[in-house]
Amino acid sequence: MDQEETKDTHLFTISELADELDISTRAIRFYEEKGLILPERTKGNHRVYSKRDRTRLKLILRGKRLGYSLEEISEMIGLANFNMDETEQLKKTYAYGKKKLREINERMLELQILKEDLLAIQAKISNRMDALNIHATKKRS
Repeated sequence: MDQEETKDTHLFTISELADELDISTRAIRFYEEKGLILPERTKGNHRVYSKRDRTRLKLILRGKRLGYSLEEISEMIGLANFNMDETEQLKKTYAYGKKKLREINERMLELQILKEDLLAIQAKISNRMDALNIHATKKRS
């Protein structure tokens, strides 16, 4: 299949998608193995991907970047339940978003506490180093 034919039929090769999305062909095959995308096959048994597959890959990558599991992503893009209508799908995605924001806020609070603890330890160490430097200077005099 030549590139002109691919553009005309809105189909993409695995290498075209990998290049466009900056991921490996192995990653694309992995998502196929997990049932997240379902490419067609040519007579020569080569994978060809539709615009829908391309869109799903983009959603999968966005979901992974935001920290969602593949199972959560599958549910949000409607693969886990083929009977889910758009309203249910949006509600599910919204609920996952709220949960993820809650997790992020909790993690931010934990990190703020950790930062404060580290700053306090550094202050104590700095004070002790200053005291030792002063003590060392007095001994030399």
